[in-house]
Order: sequence, then structure tokens, then C-alpha cells
Amino acid sequence: MSNRSTFLIRFLIFWYLLGSTTVQGQILKDTSSLSLLKKGVDYIYNFRFDDARDIAVKLDNVFPGHPVVHLLNGMIIYWENFPLIPPSPACISYENEMRECIRLCDGRSDLPDYAEYLLSNLGGRGMLLLYYADNNLSDDLIPLAKTTYGYIRQAFDYSSSYNDFCYFTGLYNYYREAYPDAHPIYKVVAFLFPKGDRSKGLDEILLAANNSIVMKAESYSILSFIFIHYENNYLKAYDYSKSLYELYPANPSYTASYINNMLLVKKYDQAENIIRASEKETTNSYFQAQLSIFNGILQEKKYSNNRLAQKYYFKGINDISEFKYFGDEYAAYAYFGLSRISDIDSDKRNRKTYRKKALDLTNYKKVNFDD
Repeated sequence: MSNRSTFLIRFLIFWYLLGSTTVQGQILKDTSSLSLLKKGVDYIYNFRFDDARDIAVKLDNVFPGHPVVHLLNGMIIYWENFPLIPPSPACISYENEMRECIRLCDGRSDLPDYAEYLLSNLGGRGMLLLYYADNNLSDDLIPLAKTTYGYIRQAFDYSSSYNDFCYFTGLYNYYREAYPDAHPIYKVVAFLFPKGDRSKGLDEILLAANNSIVMKAESYSILSFIFIHYENNYLKAYDYSKSLYELYPANPSYTASYINNMLLVKKYDQAENIIRASEKETTNSYFQAQLSIFNGILQEKKYSNNRLAQKYYFKGINDISEFKYFGDEYAAYAYFGLSRISDIDSDKRNRKTYRKKALDLTNYKKVNFDD
């Protein structure tokens, strides 16, 4: 995750899955439909998009005009085109799906099953906020975020309704305390929000990972992210990134996270095996750029081949640049590596230049592979 990961977005990111599980009561009360929905989500995360589309069609036939169909379609578009970057035509379709989901859910507070409409509403809003943050579209993000916070506060009233809510309450409890601690400039803003509890938040997210209906992937993902970027406990993070990879081995984003985590804990042989297998299988150019940077870390750290490491780092930086904000953190890894190599070469100017570029690209300056 790059420096696009603000408190607001890590606070909301989970809704893009949760909304898919919390729709009108018929689906939650219908065992076969709920099972179908869970299968569709698994298909999406494992990049079986044709199968996922079949699920969406089946649900639409049973529940025509249902918000969950728009959420599923949006998830398919998001992952099939990952990373989703304007002005791709897919972006228009994606926004349309999420906006329609929101439209179908707004103004339903008088219904007895409002909790489910509320969660679907937050699902569509969360996915849009994720997309806007990914691409630094602040003119779109800020107005939507302002109108979304009120719905989030309402959600606390329904936290006992679904196990998946433990992910949400865990995110709030953890980030309400951890984010301003890591970024003191936000302490004044954080003061305006009810206090949280870091330890309780982690316990709640872990509970969601173990017991939620479909929030397993997001729970493992955020636990790995937290333990890398905030707790700096790479071994703990490794357990979660490994679980996520084993659940969805066809998802290149989760594979990249797993490789990254293995390199942080110096499991170089295991990381190299997955890198080599991935190079043969992937056609995703974003993942290929990540693999170049991972190869640079391998050459530098495992083989002490700094010249080859430089080549991989420069290639990775060049290839990942087309993905803009999505690639910032990985480009930072490469620049940190180039700075270390320059230091070994007694090239003080480039050592400082590369390190400054790295620090400018990431909010997580301790995650640098210096050790």
C-alpha cells in the first residue's frame, strides 16, 4: 500500500466487500442465495471473473434491481482492471455501478431492515472512496467522505447484527489511536472523534478474520498491513499475508504482499521460488513491475549482486511509473535500494538523492529493507 493510504481510506476501505454481504433481508435469510453470494466473492478475489459474472446474473434473476448486484459488478470491474486508473473506460462503468448502488439505498431509513440498506449504502460509498483515494481524486473524495461519515456513525448502532462488523469496529478502534500517533499533525483532528482502543481493535479484526462471512480476505489483508506499517512486526504480519495468499493464490495483489512480507523477514529462498513461478504465469503489467523491484531486493540482499540489483531497480521504477500513486511505495523500495548501493560505491550525491526520492514517495519510512 502506498502513501495514498490515509486514515480516512483505511477506515473505510473494508466497506467495498462488506456491502456485498449485507443487502436486503431476503438474501441473508435465504441460505442458497447467501451461499451463492459468498461463492461469487471468492471467485472475484481469485480472479475467476467469468464465474463471478455468472453468479451476479443468477442473483439478478432472483432479486432484480437489487443493490448487491451492482456491488458485485463493481468488484468485478475493480479487480479485473486492477489497478483501476483514469481515464480507463472501465472507470466510468465502475462509478456507474457504485452510484446506482448508493441511489438504491439512500432514503430507506424508515424500513424495518434498514441495517442492511445502510451497509449496502456504505459498501458502494466505500468502494468509490477507495477508487478516488487510489487515484488522488480529492475533488471527488472529499464531498463523498463528508456525506459518508454520518452513515458510519449510524453503523455503530448495528454492530451486534453481523460478525463482519467486527472488522469495521476493529478498524475504527485501532486507527483512531494509531494513525494520529504515527502522524501527529492529525492529533487535533482525531480529538474530534470518540476514542478508540488499539489492542481491542486488533482483537476485533482477528475475530472477523476467523468468523466473518466474507470478510476473511480484507481482515487478513489489513492485519498484515497494520503489523508491517504501524507495528513494524514483520513476523506477525507474515502469518496473515501467508494465510491470504493461500486463500487466493491467483490474486497477484495478495501474491505481491506475500512476497514483500517474505523479503522483509528474509525468507529469500521462499520468496524467490514464488517470484520465479509468478514471472512465468502473470500477464499483469503492474505485478510484473513489482516483481522487478522484488528481484532487485533479492539480488542486493541474497546474492550481493549490486550491479544486477540496480538494473532491476531502474526497470521497476520505470515500469511502475505508469501506475502513478499505486506504484509509489514500491518505487520507494527501489530508491532505498539504489541509495544503499550508492553508499557502498561511495557515491554520496546519489545516496542522498535516491534516499530523498524514496522518503518523498512513502509515508512508511521505516519499511525500507535497510536491515
